[in-house]
Amino acid sequence: MANSLSAKKRIRQSLKRRGRNRWRKDQVKDAVKAFEDAVHKGDSRQAADLLKAAYHELDRVSAKGTIHKKTAARKKSRLARRLARIGAAPADKK
Repeated sequence: MANSLSAKKRIRQSLKRRGRNRWRKDQVKDAVKAFEDAVHKGDSRQAADLLKAAYHELDRVSAKGTIHKKTAARKKSRLARRLARIGAAPADKK
């Protein structure tokens, strides 16, 4: 257990950051899951729209430093390839 005031503050900050980062990652997972459901159904138009939303979440989370920029880029690339497999053009890449 922390004894000094600075160590106690560091624990409080870490808990806040951890909660915030987990929430952001959950938002990404939800966006990706919605996209994958649309791909699974074969709805290319809806999948393209959901891909754009997933891109937005990945960009936002990587800009905040929760995930690395290259991790976000890799995930975006894989999602675009999944969309291309069902025969749709990816919507507005960033």
